[in-house]
This record gives sequence, C-alpha cells and structure tokens, in this order.
Amino acid sequence: MPAIAIIGAQWGDEGKGKATDLLGSRVDHVVKFNGGNNAGHTVVIGDEKYALHLLPSGILSPNVVPVIGNGVVIDIEVLFQELDALEARGVDVSRLKVSANAHVIASYNRALDKVTERFLGSRRLGTTGRGIGPTYADKMNRVGIRVQDIFDEKILTQKVEGVLELKNQVLSKIYNRRAATVEGVVEELLEYAERLRPMVCDTGLLLNQALDRGEVVLLEGGQATLLDVDHGTYPFVTSSSATSGGACTGSGIPPSRLDRVIGIVKAYTTRVGEGPFPTELFDDFGAHLAKVGAEYGTTTGRPRRCGWYDAVIARYAARVNGVTDFVLTKLDVLTGLDQVPVCVAYDVNGVRHDEMPVNQSDFHHAKPIYEYFPGWWEDISEARTFEELPKNARDYVLAVEKMSGARISVVGVGPSRAATIVRHELV
Repeated sequence: MPAIAIIGAQWGDEGKGKATDLLGSRVDHVVKFNGGNNAGHTVVIGDEKYALHLLPSGILSPNVVPVIGNGVVIDIEVLFQELDALEARGVDVSRLKVSANAHVIASYNRALDKVTERFLGSRRLGTTGRGIGPTYADKMNRVGIRVQDIFDEKILTQKVEGVLELKNQVLSKIYNRRAATVEGVVEELLEYAERLRPMVCDTGLLLNQALDRGEVVLLEGGQATLLDVDHGTYPFVTSSSATSGGACTGSGIPPSRLDRVIGIVKAYTTRVGEGPFPTELFDDFGAHLAKVGAEYGTTTGRPRRCGWYDAVIARYAARVNGVTDFVLTKLDVLTGLDQVPVCVAYDVNGVRHDEMPVNQSDFHHAKPIYEYFPGWWEDISEARTFEELPKNARDYVLAVEKMSGARISVVGVGPSRAATIVRHELV
C-alpha cells in the first residue's frame, strides 16, 4: 500500500488532528515527521477532548502504531509528560516508536530561544520559546544531539562539551545569562535513557517494511505550508519542512511511495504569531470568528488572528504539496453570517495577483480581492451528507473547491469526530 500525507494548507491550526483521527481506524501507522512540541492537535472523541503536542494523533487509535520520525525535534521531558497524561486517562501508549535519528531539545536550546525572542523586541518572529528553532539550527550546524546519543554517555558528553563551548559564550557574554554546565545537561538527558530505550528503533526501516507488507502509513505534518521554512512566509515560519516533501525526508519514506496528499483548510483562515496575513480581520467579524471558532492555540493558548478564506493560499498549497484531496474544517463557524467573503486574488500596488506574489515585500502589501457568497442561518452540526447542508452552504463549499486546486473530499461541521461529511473516501 502507498503512504498518505496530511498537510496543513494554511498557517496551521486547520484541524489536522481531526483528519488524522478520522482515518485512524483505516491506517496501520501514523507518523509525525516534523516540528516538536511547538504545535498542537486537538482531537475530540465522544465526550473526551485530547490536546496532543509532540505525539502523533494516531496514538489515540488502539490498532495504530504511532511513530515519531527522524525529522522531529524532541523535548524528552515533554514526551513523557504527554505519555503519562494519556496513560492516566486509560490510553495505551506502549506502541509508540521513536526514531534513533531524531534530534533532542536540550535546556540550552530552550534558554536561547526565549532570550533571543525577547532580544529581538518588535522584530520578534513569534516563536513558542520551546527551543525548536535553536535545535534545528544545531542540526544543520552539525552540532546537534540525537536520540541515539543519550544511550552512550561518553559520546553524549563529548557532544555536549563541543556545543557548549559556543552556546555558553552566547548565553553569558551576549545575553548576560547563566552558562549551562556539561554535567547538568548530560545528567538531564541521561535521566530518560532507560525509559526511552525500548521505544527507539530505525523508524525508516520499520515504515518501509510496513509498506512492503501492504500496510497503510499516514504521515502527519506539524504546522503548515505557509509556515514551511522553504515555502512559507519567511522569516515568519517554523524551522522545519511542513510540506509533503518534508514528509518524505522526515520519515525516511521515498517520494515514490507517497500516493495521496490530503490538505487541511479551515472554511476561514487563522494564524498565530507574527507575519503577513492579507485577509486578517480587525473588526467584529474577526471577533465573531475567534469566539465561535474558539480560536486559541492548542500549545500556547495564544489567541489566533482570524480572517476570511484565502483561495490564493489554498491554490499555492495545492501546487507546492501536490494536494489530491482537501479536508475543509469548521464550516459550522460561518453559520449565521449574511454573506461570506472569499479572497480570490490580491491587489498589490494596483496590480492583480491571482497567485502568490514571488516577492515577500509584495505579499506584505497584498490587499485581498473578495467575492461574496450568501450565508446561511440553519444549524449544520447534525448534517452527515452533503445534501443535508443548506443550499447556500453547499454553494460555498463548491465555490471554494473550484478556486482551490483540488477536490474537497471531507467537510467538518462541528468539533466532534462524528460531525463530519465524507464526500469522497480518503483511503
């Protein structure tokens, strides 16, 4: 069987967790391939609500093997906090597999992340302060610490000694912060070694062998396309590759085995943190979307910036990722509006752009060009077929589908797992 990637098609928080959970009973492995505990998935099962940050959503499905891939950076303390919290609620977490090649977030990475963001002041990027960016920087600078290193105290000590020669200069002499000690960092990481050891393996081999056996592997992206370090709104992006290309490099699965790419979009748009956002609303409509949609970050609790649906961004995400199917979430949040605007293009200094401007400066100055669609007032949360939606809601979905570059196969009409309309099967 081929692998399937689930990718955020906006700036994150689109509802990827729900989409992953929807597919959970029909897949065998669910892989988190990028990011760390800087993103969150909220999954609602019955009356139970689960907020996951580092763990793949598939850990909630009893017949799925959840995998943390090599492209992830891991705060080991957070990992075990999440596992313990799920176990306390009766969730079996014994199936989790962790890549030996995933990089580890150390205490000095978190310290540098927080102090650097404060130092930037008005030029801050809006990071979560959890050490994600500095850990990826260490990875690219080839001074990172990987999961496998904590099982060899000698190697671990040598690596920590090497990296702290520079880090402590930065912490103490530039930021006037306390230097980290080699002994303290090594002790911090070794504390988790024996508990972590049974989970660690060659996850790339594991996943390719699963595909050879005809099993279904689902690759679950953290963050989203517009936060991708290469294809996002740089520099207001994350530090990893959140696109379908990153799904391959972050899991060890070759592109030839990736058969379907599912893009997740909200029926409107949100983002957390700094950076350009053409359809952002600063009026009562923005407040309405935030309130009805409960738009607060799963990981940080920060209020999300809200705006209308941006078809330009959706088309861009469809192209960059090779999206085969869209999942449109939170359609119910638009209920009760007289009309619903959709951004179909941008005006940049009097020039119309139907696609993403190539220059970041142009994107900063982009003004949305809207088309307006009649709204609906009927409660749609109990609809389970497309035909049960009010005509205006159906027309909105079909219009957005036509603009966005791929078919809309699933429509979310409420927060629970059951509040879903499946137009085309995803597996």
